[in-house]
Amino acid sequence: MDSQPRVRRSPRRIVKGLLFLVITCGVVALLVYSPIFTLQKLNVKGAVYLTEEDIAYIARIHRGQPLFDLETAEVTENLLKDLRIESAMVKRNLPYSLDINITERVPVATVASEYGYVDIDRQGKVIAAYRSLRHVPIPLITGITVRDIYIGDDINDDAVKKVLTLVQQIPLEALNQLSEINAANPESIVIYTAKAVQIRLGNLEDLERKARLIDDFLQDQRTSPYTVEYVDFSYEVPVIRLKDMPLEDKLTEGKGI
Repeated sequence: MDSQPRVRRSPRRIVKGLLFLVITCGVVALLVYSPIFTLQKLNVKGAVYLTEEDIAYIARIHRGQPLFDLETAEVTENLLKDLRIESAMVKRNLPYSLDINITERVPVATVASEYGYVDIDRQGKVIAAYRSLRHVPIPLITGITVRDIYIGDDINDDAVKKVLTLVQQIPLEALNQLSEINAANPESIVIYTAKAVQIRLGNLEDLERKARLIDDFLQDQRTSPYTVEYVDFSYEVPVIRLKDMPLEDKLTEGKGI
């Protein structure tokens, strides 16, 4: 039986192959570690409360880091570990940028807890906790104290959930003009604006209409020349009480919105 002749590789070919491999690795290393392809700029979109420095710290990235060393999936995972971030997308933008698009968990209300205060988002998730009340542009829910609640928990208190049902329907810009939502009496909810104007809601029914009235009223207050003492949205036809209005004119001077 005839045996096939062995094909011997030329030493020159082997040397050429090794040389090509070394050159390729060198080019790749040059690209990866070249100053041209290092992280120099963050393009952050969607951040409202978090700063660019906050994002970099949470993502565990820093300027000057080789761009190709950054695993976008790992950076995304780091961002999502922070409760303040609801969603995140990360993409390299050659030659020296990283695009980060996030959706924050926006705090919409503060409520007292047995240890101090907690901030909650629209879904009722606790995203911050602190002992002393801070000055933040979101309303404080008073008349309610939640217990056994920690960061990352979902609030299941029925009274808070009902207030959140209202809060969810108020635009964020209008919500930030409210300082307090008093829910001590569920049949007589009272809201106070940052300018100490009282908004009487009555019970937490017909919330879509009441949320719209709150938004319209706050927009109107930006240009209104009148000083309002309170508005009452518990009636079918809303009533406005102006400051310094004679008591006997209370009913006759009320006007719908």
